[in-house]
Parts: sequence; C-alpha cells; structure tokens
Amino acid sequence: MAKITLDNLAHSYLSDPAGEDDYALKELNHVWADGEAYALLGASGCGKTTLLNIISGLLRPSRGRILFNDADVTHAPTAARNIAQVFQFPVVYDTMTVRENLAFPLKNRGAAPDYIARRVQGIARMIGMEEILDKRARGLTADAKQKISLGRGMVREDVNALLFDEPLTVIDPHMKWELRTQLKALHRQFGHTMIYVTHDQTEALTFADKVVVMHDGRVVQIGTPEELFEAPAHTFVGYFIGSPGMNVIPARVEGAQAYINGASIPMARAYGALDGKVEIGVRPEYARLSATEGLPVRIRRVEDVGRHKIVRADFFGYDINIIAEEGEEIGPDMTRVSFDPARVNVYADDWRVEGEAA
Repeated sequence: MAKITLDNLAHSYLSDPAGEDDYALKELNHVWADGEAYALLGASGCGKTTLLNIISGLLRPSRGRILFNDADVTHAPTAARNIAQVFQFPVVYDTMTVRENLAFPLKNRGAAPDYIARRVQGIARMIGMEEILDKRARGLTADAKQKISLGRGMVREDVNALLFDEPLTVIDPHMKWELRTQLKALHRQFGHTMIYVTHDQTEALTFADKVVVMHDGRVVQIGTPEELFEAPAHTFVGYFIGSPGMNVIPARVEGAQAYINGASIPMARAYGALDGKVEIGVRPEYARLSATEGLPVRIRRVEDVGRHKIVRADFFGYDINIIAEEGEEIGPDMTRVSFDPARVNVYADDWRVEGEAA
C-alpha cells in the first residue's frame, strides 16, 4: 500500500509545448492517502487516463515527480512500482483456463501452491466464476473476460496500489453493481490504495472514499460525495455531479443578496465585492415551487421519473431544473420559485467563493 504524491506534475503529448493549452495534464500538486479508495471522475478527454498511466509508469510526465511513500518513482518502470492495473478492455490469456489466468500473477512471484489455490478460489467466488475455473478463456464473452481481468488485478495482496481504468465498460448493468460492491468489500478487508477511473458519476460516488473530479486537464475538486454535492468547488462539478446537475445562473451579488434581472434572492452568507463572471449555483433539490412565495417562474414541462418529478422551467430567461416530490401536485398556479438560502453557492469565474455567515 502506498501514499501517492503528485509533485508539480504536468504532461503534454507535444514535444515542445508552448503554453498551458498544450498540456493534456496541467500542473497537479496533491497527496493521496495510503489505503484510501479514490475515483478519477470527468468527461472523456479530461486527463484521467493520462494521470493513471503516469501513476502506473506506462507514461513518463513532461515535468514534475510522482512519489510512492515519499520515494521518487518518476523514472521507475511499471514492474518496479508493485502495482496492479486493470484496463478498460479485457486482457486475458486465451489459451489458459480461468484458474490459470487468476493464478498467473502469484505464480510469477513464486507464491506457495496452497496459498495460490486458496486465493484463486476466493477471488473466483468474488467475481462469480467458481463453476468455470477449469474452462479455457477462449470463447468466453467479453464481460466474462473482463471479470477475469478484474480478478487477476485483485489476486495479489501485497501491491502498493490497485489501478482501474474504466473496468466495467463491457460488464452488464446488474453485474456492474455487484462488482463495485465486491471492490468496496475488498478495500475494506485489505486496505489497498485504489484508484478507479470513470466518467460515470454513479460508479465514482458508490465506489470511492474520495472523488477526484477532473476538467480540462485539471483536478478541480477532491472530496467526499457529500462535499461534491453540497459545495461544488467549481461550476463543472456542479454540472457534472447530480441528475440533473446544479442550476448555474448569472447574478449580481451584494452582501447577502443575489440579484437576477433586479429581483432579489436571499442567501445565508455575505460576500464582498466580486470580480469577473459572477454566478450563483443552486441544486434542483433546494428549489421549491409555490403559488405565492418566491420569484416568477414559467414551467415548460414536468418529467416523472418515479422517485420524484423533474420540473423544467424558465427563470428570467434562464433554463433551470426543480425537483418536486413524487406525490407533490404541480398545478397551473405554481408560478413562483424560491431557493433555500443556506444552499445557494456563489461563483466567480467558475470557482466557488466562501462567504461569511450573514
């Protein structure tokens, strides 16, 4: 297990990058704790896999260092880093049986036969492949092969870190949930440092202790699922986390009031003078429709998704979403909306501003 330190780390795929825009991975300075489970979350092309490949040693960064337990491994080959990595698409030995595939990393390191047998049996039980342990991998479905890849990545107990690069892409939805649960159980049992790359917020939020949200080559926030939901550090986090995402509305902020087209929205915190692009962010869960209280809103449509209703509305010319309870009646007189003052976030040039209690 390892503490992983990213020290002034940055990477460009160009031989002579001229500026920040030429970097796929912009400067990072972070310490990831030994034994925690992290998810790298972001849209395609944001730098997640680049960062994972630098951690694993498949890619050497353009500048900066990476340390495992304070030892510089920036130039160390993958084999010397003592990690296990599972890729997006299955990598298995077709001529071997499932049992032989799972045992391969342990046999390579000279583990005792009794230990190998016990460990392989336990991992096979975890991934639901006990009944086909002696079947050759050739001819198995893509999701079965990926389960073998997952199992082979998890079979070693002595690794510094387990790295997963969108490993459940080819797995059917029901099995995805089951395997995520098993990965969390494995983490609780052995305390490996785990890093899990995904573009799926559900996978990230249900797997990780801490979610590392990436956008345009940057880490914009590291936090628990609750922190990402309640206090997004960047407007991208607000958009990306939640379904639907946070409402972000241009506003003028003075003290504990936000003004949109001259209409006032109360806030629980007060702010000084703000420069640049100023916006407020409010989760749809913290907006409420009313016939009498709040500011005018025009409902465009209502979508019933079973657990609740999503109200799509026009608010002073801006599209906003409002979450209504499943049993809540939404009549034609519901023409006003109010926001929970304690849940209104303020952003300047996309970054959250910390106010003072009003």
